[in-house]
Amino acid sequence: MSDILYTILAKKREEIALLGRRYSRTALEDLARAADAPRGFIEALRARVATGQAGVIAEIKRASPSKGLIRADFDPAWLAREYAQGGAACLSVLTDEAFFQGHNAFLVQARSACALPVIRKDFLIDEAQVIEARAIGADCVLLIAAALQPARLKALHDCARAWGLDVLVEIHDGAELDQVLGADLGEGWLLGINNRNLRIFETRLETTLDLLPRLPAGLDVVTESGIATVADVERMRAAGVQRFLIGESLMRQARPGAALRALVRA
Repeated sequence: MSDILYTILAKKREEIALLGRRYSRTALEDLARAADAPRGFIEALRARVATGQAGVIAEIKRASPSKGLIRADFDPAWLAREYAQGGAACLSVLTDEAFFQGHNAFLVQARSACALPVIRKDFLIDEAQVIEARAIGADCVLLIAAALQPARLKALHDCARAWGLDVLVEIHDGAELDQVLGADLGEGWLLGINNRNLRIFETRLETTLDLLPRLPAGLDVVTESGIATVADVERMRAAGVQRFLIGESLMRQARPGAALRALVRA
């Protein structure tokens, strides 16, 4: 595990303890039950791909540990409307505060501003965080294989599915792919291949392309990070990848929706 990821997960354990002091499990579950029904994250991507278009998860991200502040004029609701108008199938919202300057409120604001399903992008290692995701209105959660042993991954996946959430399971290499495929996750998840190595923060599109021959037939795959040009999108689509998580290259644009439409030629 990288030093950066280790540091982030140590902070997450502190946050989970604080969450437990703020809400009893019963109170947190009551909030989750009171949230609007999930919108169907995986289905939204499948429906877009079925029309012959790229299925884009457009990311709302204010900052990152490696790049610092990405967008100063940060308005989650406006960004959500921009992305919806630009042809996004889903949204991704960073909720980590300590390292990405995110907030749960950003997800609430973005989801309220449009009809798109939203994934909570954070570092989830405990069931309480999954239930919290549903309580703030998330339709999907991210589970990062590098942060979870297979048994933990399955437990969190099963928790998410019990609350009606879809799951994006993120990997970075073949060893993590083998761990995920061996976790017996069942249904309700899709595989994200992050082209950015979290250990050294190098980004290579070949990360996705090299892993494609190892994937089981029929598995929905999302390529993440490093998608910045029309050529990048076309290269992936030619290889059979039709789902994309795109963030930083759009967040830096004056009109992210128009930039998204131009990028995928929608």
